Amino acid sequence: MKRISRISRRATSPLCAAVVLLVPALTSASLANADDGPGPLGVTAVAADTAQARKVGALFDADRRSSLAGGHFCTASVVYSPHRNLIVTAAHCLNGSKDGDLIFAPGYRDGRAPYGVWKVRRAFLPDGWAKGQHEDSDVAFAVVANKGGKGVEDAVGGNPFVTGMATGATAVTVTGYPSTREAPVSCTNRPTVHSRTQQRIDCPGLSGGTSGSPWVNGDKAVVGILGGHEKGGSTDDISYSVVFGAEAAELYRDATG
Repeated sequence: MKRISRISRRATSPLCAAVVLLVPALTSASLANADDGPGPLGVTAVAADTAQARKVGALFDADRRSSLAGGHFCTASVVYSPHRNLIVTAAHCLNGSKDGDLIFAPGYRDGRAPYGVWKVRRAFLPDGWAKGQHEDSDVAFAVVANKGGKGVEDAVGGNPFVTGMATGATAVTVTGYPSTREAPVSCTNRPTVHSRTQQRIDCPGLSGGTSGSPWVNGDKAVVGILGGHEKGGSTDDISYSVVFGAEAAELYRDATG
């Protein structure tokens, strides 16, 4: 599974009531365009510090606020929402956490959070995960607390969360934070069908900590979240995502309501 081993020691009680959420992600201009533009496919490299990359960030336990370096365990990204305060990640990254337990640092690099550290105030998990940790429901949203009357989307922007996309319609860019690195990595490739409810992508080096990474297409919309089958994959080179359908759309409505 693409998460730090300490996450497996979290309590297994669900974080909050069932809801399904959709969120946008980010693309990396340093790699191939997600709309099949020129550039290498299936190559993982450190993500350039771009406006898109800053929408992706790392998740930490709240007690790491004063010492972020080496403490991140999952990835999340900012998505559009009416209150401008919503992030999307994998459900298994939030499982067992209580409100206020976690913080989110968008654009995190080298122990620094240039766009602030944002407290995770409330999480939304789909029924399929809250009731049985079903791999087809491994996506979640979280509301982060405002700072100075502004939301995290005001600080770094956001991406649309889109459901109902055909797997492999275009290439996507996956950006996330391996637990062994202090900067995000990014890889672009075309997803393929694993099953009716799961999609997969071949990208090397997406190791523990990249769970929750957004899969962003050429329209800069989040169409996948690293997670799902085997909690994202049992090897670093093959990763999975839930195929976003009706459950994810309902969760997004609940999280933004």
